[in-house]
Amino acid sequence: MAAASGLQPRLLSTFVGDRLLHSRLPLPHLFGYKTGGGHHVSMRFSRALSGLTNLLFNRRIVEEVPNTKRKPLRPGKLSPRRPVPDNILKPPYVDTRQSPGISSGAEVHDEMGIECMRASGRLAAQVLQYAGTLVKPGVKTDEIDEAVHQMIIENGAYPSPLGYGGFPKSVCTSVNECICHGIPDSRELEDGDIINIDVTVYLNGYHGDTSATFFCGDVSDSARKLVQVTKECLDKAISICAPGVELKKIGKTIHDHADKHRYGVVRTFVGHGVGRVFHADPVVLHCSKGPLPFNLLVTSLPPRLIPMLTMGSINPVMWDDDWTVVTEDGSLSAQFEHTILIIEGGAEILTQC
Repeated sequence: MAAASGLQPRLLSTFVGDRLLHSRLPLPHLFGYKTGGGHHVSMRFSRALSGLTNLLFNRRIVEEVPNTKRKPLRPGKLSPRRPVPDNILKPPYVDTRQSPGISSGAEVHDEMGIECMRASGRLAAQVLQYAGTLVKPGVKTDEIDEAVHQMIIENGAYPSPLGYGGFPKSVCTSVNECICHGIPDSRELEDGDIINIDVTVYLNGYHGDTSATFFCGDVSDSARKLVQVTKECLDKAISICAPGVELKKIGKTIHDHADKHRYGVVRTFVGHGVGRVFHADPVVLHCSKGPLPFNLLVTSLPPRLIPMLTMGSINPVMWDDDWTVVTEDGSLSAQFEHTILIIEGGAEILTQC
């Protein structure tokens, strides 16, 4: 809803889309599919509804990636869970293996809360920048996770993904056709790969969340263009954010630019609020049309924007680990993400160095 600039600050931020959403809307309207058809849904259910998840998501693994010599992504071996010192403040969900879901109602923050968000966002950006320097052929994604984990705890923060709904690692590493939530493992990066690294830190009781897609070695021109356009989608979306702007205009801006370059926009995963909790209202869709209602941006509201683009199908396929999501046809996917603060006349990016 529209709000005056004098309202208390609110924070927005997507590691979500994979958790149970509560809504009064009928199921077909909430999930964006027609009854009686074979359409893919546009939201993921909670882990607790894994049986229903199996019905909604085709879990097949693509055996060959069409029109390319690139090998399809396969799961590797996982290393043991990395420890976090007892003196570091941990989010309430850690070790519960329960899905917190999207917290109902946008969080309200005072000036101290905003400063805490700036601090956590800045640390997340610094960790992401460092993680990007590690992307080289032959480097295991688990080695990236180890380095990210160490840097986060050395700065007195907790790696937010670790233990969230049972997620086993401290960062998400999504390679090539992986749309999001890739689990770091023993797979070595190969020349020509693209990889999204999604970093979230929990510092002084507040989450800071950001991601970027990096090139590994000699990357094809087509992959470079996908990544470039995805980054442009994020930049264009941020450029229109200001008090009074409807959230649906963000999705339209992203969708229009992607469509201009003939890329698909993944609808399954969404932007959302962030702050003291990992995921909060309001939901921010990245497409031009959606079944959910839209609010207006208000001063001090920081949306987390995460456009995810693909070269081909936007339909997701979930692996048996209940986290890794890849494109149905094996086509490349790219993603960029920032948490921003809505201020008078525009937006402040909280997740930058």
